[in-house]
Amino acid sequence: MIDVARRERQRTMQGLAFASPWVIGFLIFTVYPLLASAYYSLTRYDVIRAPKFVGLENYVEIFTADPLFRLTLANTVYFVVIGVPAAFVTAWLIANLLNQEMWGRSVWRTVFFLPAITPIVASVMVWLWIYNTQFGIINGALIARGLPAIPFLSSPKLAKPSIILVQCWASGNSVVIFLASLQDVPRQLYEAATIDGANAWARFWKITIPMCTPQMLFVLLTDLIGTFQSFTLPWLLTEGGPNNATELYSLYLFRNAFVFFKMGYASALAWILFLIIGLVSFAIFRSSARWVFYRGE
Repeated sequence: MIDVARRERQRTMQGLAFASPWVIGFLIFTVYPLLASAYYSLTRYDVIRAPKFVGLENYVEIFTADPLFRLTLANTVYFVVIGVPAAFVTAWLIANLLNQEMWGRSVWRTVFFLPAITPIVASVMVWLWIYNTQFGIINGALIARGLPAIPFLSSPKLAKPSIILVQCWASGNSVVIFLASLQDVPRQLYEAATIDGANAWARFWKITIPMCTPQMLFVLLTDLIGTFQSFTLPWLLTEGGPNNATELYSLYLFRNAFVFFKMGYASALAWILFLIIGLVSFAIFRSSARWVFYRGE
């Protein structure tokens, strides 16, 4: 019995030794930053001077005396409510088209996936040229026909939809996930439904969509979390303008942390964003029992 217990302890220690690089990395690069940011959110901290504990003062100021917080949160909610469904539906429709028998299907699949692997700076340079009011391909064609140019990125009303359009264009990752789920639907279900007299629309609505709902849940959650934290695309395209029309929550957080050096305030903003994302994700998970179907059920 003693030898058995000793061998079990040795195996446990060996397992911990093999897992220790990941554990140490997790503690240093995940747990410590989380705890540090939670502490800094309760302080006044500008990197130069030592943090000064102020309790919940940062949170009170955010909710009661910061109009930009409400503006950036509203802009972010707009991107989530409009942008996430738009990108989701676009990727789903493209995946269904690419799942059909057609000439050059593999080529088209590559074409639609390329935006997802193209460096975002390169993509932004292309879209800045497309949206340019004087030399862009769209406005150039309009001006040549005597029509007024469209101020895609310089109009507060059009800036957000213009960025959402770019997000829909770069939804190649979601297209691949949906395409894989479509190809994994058992052919026998379609054959049985066809024999029972179901038309194409009935097969799509009753078989295709339910069988792909687990992947839909995954794409919905990842798109939602990514959009709440969206930074690179709006920063490179508009830097939050015009007139703060595209000043998203993550941009405002970045400015407070690395422009104004209000690290404590930025940490409080980060924790508020974390709680918002957590609550929305929890609500989606709770609702998923009513619309997500797994094969084992």
